Parts: sequence; C-alpha cells; structure tokens
Amino acid sequence: MTDQGRVLVVDDNEMNRDLLSRRLLRQGHLIAMAENGQEALEQLQSQPFDLVLLDIMMPVMNGYQLLESLKADPDLRHIPVIMISALDDLDSVVRCIELGAEDYLFKPFNPTLLKARIGASLEKKRLRDQEQAYLQRIQDEQEKSERLLLNVLPKPIADRLKQGQHTIADNFSEVTVLFADIVSFTQLSVSLSPTALVELLNQIFSTFDQLVEQHGLEKIKTIGDAYLAVGGLPMPRPDHVQAVADLALAMQAAIAQFTVPTPDGGTRTLMMRIGIHTGAVGAGVIGTTKFSYDLWGDTVNTASRMESQGVPGKIQVTDTTYQLLQQQYDFEERGLVDIKGKGEMRTYFLCQKRSN
Repeated sequence: MTDQGRVLVVDDNEMNRDLLSRRLLRQGHLIAMAENGQEALEQLQSQPFDLVLLDIMMPVMNGYQLLESLKADPDLRHIPVIMISALDDLDSVVRCIELGAEDYLFKPFNPTLLKARIGASLEKKRLRDQEQAYLQRIQDEQEKSERLLLNVLPKPIADRLKQGQHTIADNFSEVTVLFADIVSFTQLSVSLSPTALVELLNQIFSTFDQLVEQHGLEKIKTIGDAYLAVGGLPMPRPDHVQAVADLALAMQAAIAQFTVPTPDGGTRTLMMRIGIHTGAVGAGVIGTTKFSYDLWGDTVNTASRMESQGVPGKIQVTDTTYQLLQQQYDFEERGLVDIKGKGEMRTYFLCQKRSN
C-alpha cells in the first residue's frame, strides 16, 4: 500500500506553505495550496482531498472557522485535518480537537513527527474509505434483495416477513379477482420460436404489470399465458370492484395493440378472455423455497371459471360483480351459463365505463 495522498496546505504565510509543500512533494504526495480558509473551502468543494494541513491565524476565514465548516458538511467531514499552528496554548489545542481536528502540531514542527502524523492520518482515511465502500456494497446488496423481494411479494407482506412473521395467512371478506388468458395461445406456442414466444409474453405481461400498478391493484402471478390480479388486498380499499373493472378494460385495449404473424404471411390481433368475480378469499405466503403470495377460496375458482368459460375478446363477470358495477358501467347480459362445478350462473359481459 502506498503512503501517497492528495494534501491541501492552508497557510497565509507563503514561506510556511512552500516549506510544507516541498517536504510533502519529496514524500510523494500531491499538493495543493490555499492562502486562507475561504480559498481552501472552495478547493475542497470542487476537488477531492485526503488530508488538510491547516493554520489557525489567517485572514478572511481563519482555521477555526474552516474546520467548523468542514465538519458541518456531510460531504467533507470525513477529510482528516491536522492543525499546524504557532499557537501553543492548551485552549487552542482543545478547541481544535473538539471541532474535529485529527491532530495538532506546534510551529516550528518536527519533520519526522509531521511525516508520522500525516502517514497515520492518511492510513485512517484509507481504512474509513474502505469501510464506507464495504457499507455501500452491503447497502446496494440489501436494496437489490429488497427489489427482488418486492417482485415476489406485496410490500406490506414483505415487511411482515422481515419483521419475523413466519406464517402469513389472512382472510378478506370482499375482494375482486381477475383472471385473463390469451386466446389460441397453444397455436402461438407452435408457430413461434421459444425465444419469440417468451419475448411476446414478456412484452404483454410487462404492459399488464404497468396497468396493475397504475390502478393500485396487486398482481398475484402468471401461469403460462394466464394472468391473475386482485383488488382489495393486502390493503383493503372500498373501490376495488371499480378498479378491477377499469383494469380489465385497459388490458382489453392493450392486448389489441399486439399482433402475431399468420401462416399466410399476414398478421392477426391478439385477444383475451377475462373473468371477474367479487367475494371472500384467503391469502398468504405459500412455501419456504420459491415462495409466493397466493389466493385461495371459492371466489378464486369462480373468477377462473368466468375466464375459462368466457368468450374471446369479452370480459365476463358474475351477477355479484355486476350488481356492484351496474350504475357506473355498461353491460351486455349473457344470461344463464352452465359453469363447471357451479351449475347455472347468470353472467354479464362488461362493455365500457359510462361517461359522467
């Protein structure tokens, strides 16, 4: 390790500045000089230094004032300062140390002692810089881990896990669940290369992710070409039904912007089936490895049936959801539909939001 450093010599006496500078240059240090505290402060704010050798009695801004300014500045307070002064009274030494000086030498100084003090101060700064670099790396890794965790879990759930909760399972009396599925995805998977298919899904689902965030909802997961989102959890909100309806309409508009090639050399627009149902669910963190935040309950199953037994290009909702939205949205009644595992259910197609 080298003992070299970038040193700022601050003294109003030209002879003293030159004497110090020559000694430091012979020791291999890089030197800059200032005639007073104000000039020194301007240099310190514009370029990096490893050490300041500071006189006390100077015009414009004296050594006490400069030292106080340095230690009050978060960007400069880490720079060590060695006072070199003709003031040899104890009060001056105590005042400088209390203000944050690293050391204090009396003029005329002993060259050997000065060299040792400078070396010790530079080494302490190097160790501090290394410590700060390590702490920054740790912080960067923590932030990276936080971002990864928030990609898997809602923030309130992630916070509870970090607080030490091992089992997270909650019941919500009313939420709105949305399932969406790309029509004819099996044909796409045959006609497109794996790379092209993944890129297409990534573009589509990234668009949906942005829409979910814009509407203040929660994405739960994707399964193949299916997308599951929910409103009203983990933080309850009174307008979850309307928010999910708006999301569904936005997703329907967004998917129409995507096209895929056809065997005859043309293109066709993608469509989705979307299903929505409102009701009670359970929600929690499942698994210990590759864990996820998931939903369960009859509401989830019913929303899934609304999608799977829906119509391409349509948003099918249950009567429960319809009753909560009918005053604000236009619907087309589909009528009674035999829903697998549920029997006959009256369903509706969500068409648009009414203008005020």
